[in-house]
Amino acid sequence: MPKLFEFAKRIGRKIGLNDEQGYGIAVFLALIIVAVIVAGYFVSAAMNPPKGYSTIYLLDSNDRAVEYPEVLVVGQSSTVWLAVENHYPDAVSFVVQVKITETLSTYPQNVAAIQTYETGAIAPQDSWRNMVTLTQNTPGDYAVVFELYKLNGDVAEFTHNYCVLNLEETK
Repeated sequence: MPKLFEFAKRIGRKIGLNDEQGYGIAVFLALIIVAVIVAGYFVSAAMNPPKGYSTIYLLDSNDRAVEYPEVLVVGQSSTVWLAVENHYPDAVSFVVQVKITETLSTYPQNVAAIQTYETGAIAPQDSWRNMVTLTQNTPGDYAVVFELYKLNGDVAEFTHNYCVLNLEETK
């Protein structure tokens, strides 16, 4: 850094400035460098726009996110709305795997899906919704996990988006 200040002083002396004004030039040059770096960041961000994202969420039977089923009676069912939104710049197809587990560990859950929903191609900034019926025939505490996968050809890639609905099944 001292060499930079000396360089700035030499430039200042060549154009007729004294030592005190030379430091002013050094500060001015430092500000120019910072401005170029900041401008470069914004140009880079503008040339590499975000690639997009997806969302998954649940709504209760009244299309609200408040009255989710919490307790089910064995053999009876309850419903929730499952929704997927596409925020990618192109139409994208998704798969939602519904899994039931007693313990939550890692995602995706290492249990077999009890239901699978294919959304078809969802246009950019559009959504897909489907009513899901929940039924469990064994008393206990369960987590119903809705995992979102993005389809790339025939390959389903986990998006790391999921919803968990905790249920207690009683007799």
